[in-house]
Amino acid sequence: MKSLNILSGGAAHGLVASLTPAFKDLTGFDIAGDFGAVGIMADKLRRGSPADIVILTAALLAELAEEKLVVAATIADVGLVETALAVRTADPEVTARDAAGLRAALLASDAIFVPDTKASTAGIHVAKVLQQLGIAEEVAARLRIFPSGATAMSELAASDARRPLGCTQSTEIISTKGVKLSGALPTGFELATMYTAGITTAASHPQQARELIDLLIGAGQHEQRKRAGFMSEPQPGQRAPT
Repeated sequence: MKSLNILSGGAAHGLVASLTPAFKDLTGFDIAGDFGAVGIMADKLRRGSPADIVILTAALLAELAEEKLVVAATIADVGLVETALAVRTADPEVTARDAAGLRAALLASDAIFVPDTKASTAGIHVAKVLQQLGIAEEVAARLRIFPSGATAMSELAASDARRPLGCTQSTEIISTKGVKLSGALPTGFELATMYTAGITTAASHPQQARELIDLLIGAGQHEQRKRAGFMSEPQPGQRAPT
């Protein structure tokens, strides 16, 4: 079976996986490629990794279009993804309603599982939040940093820490067995990131890439996107990225 090559942020992994059977039925193609930190995926495309379609943050897609690596006219919004807290399935939920609550929750945790703090959307944001709360140095030894949010959540699920906590994008929490969505970040610390899809200028299968984008953004998949953790609009108190 032929495959459509994809480079995608980890935030879209669960949604793409849920649409793969329909895509196979429609096109006869499988989906192959990498999912991970958006910065790393963008750099893979820049280095020449084969890809028909990319799903990354809106800001990165705009950069790649300027660099003539993505066809600007094909770029389409998939949806917003919030950065949120996660706990193991059997653990009580952790809710942070304000800065004091978030600070207390992070200080009470003996292991904090996060994605790459230099290349992933959520990881970069977590690092900023810790600085904003004034506890970056205090919790540095408790940080458990992994290449992607999905990996971080899998490690959280397997953790034997007394009171572990995770923070990554909601889609990666929802799609990982053994963890559950515990709550959004409070006002002033929230982040809702728009993810977009686009066809690469070097695509070997542009028609099939277009058909996958149509599946990703189609009205018929609204509930599927919602279940995967994508939002159409920011929720009250959230802010879209600049």
